[in-house]
Amino acid sequence: MRSIAFAILALSLSQPAQAFELINPLSVISNAVEAAVEDRSSSDIAADTKLKVDIVATISDKMGTDVASVSTDVYEQDVMLTGVVETGKQKTQAGKIAQNAKGAKKVHNEILVIPKTAEGKGAVEGFVDDTVIEKKINALLLDAKGVNVTNFRWRSVGGHAFLFGRSLSKAELKKAIAVVKDIKGVSKVTARVKVRAKK
Repeated sequence: MRSIAFAILALSLSQPAQAFELINPLSVISNAVEAAVEDRSSSDIAADTKLKVDIVATISDKMGTDVASVSTDVYEQDVMLTGVVETGKQKTQAGKIAQNAKGAKKVHNEILVIPKTAEGKGAVEGFVDDTVIEKKINALLLDAKGVNVTNFRWRSVGGHAFLFGRSLSKAELKKAIAVVKDIKGVSKVTARVKVRAKK
């Protein structure tokens, strides 16, 4: 229980007040419980939490609210950035911040560039759809036999789904991609998942 309590504290500290991602307290508890059964080591979990805190805080300090929709995911010190910005310059800057963060190994900069003039009236609906898609990904991967959901991370941006984390086999990754592709509203799936069997 002490390790779960520590994980809850660490995850809550990884989401500062100015962070871009709104966190439900129940999801923090859920994430902490999952962390207790996944294949990352406790040292990797601690390093990932610190790295995420550093990247989120630096992007916030240097780029402000202009990049309010940028999300940061970290798994075994690999980083995936997703979300939407208005200019290529903003995307590049966020990517450089992540690359320069102490301890970052590899950075997947998947931020989409959508100029404000190109934003349609459905922007709010798109956000709602992405939230629904992410919940469906969670539920379906959790239910999928042969997929260790605790090693995966996912984001949806305008229906473009991004998978991240670690798969224990190519077959597991293939199944996870197939599950996500089949979700209504998903237009594309990009997988930045490393394949490595359990030690």
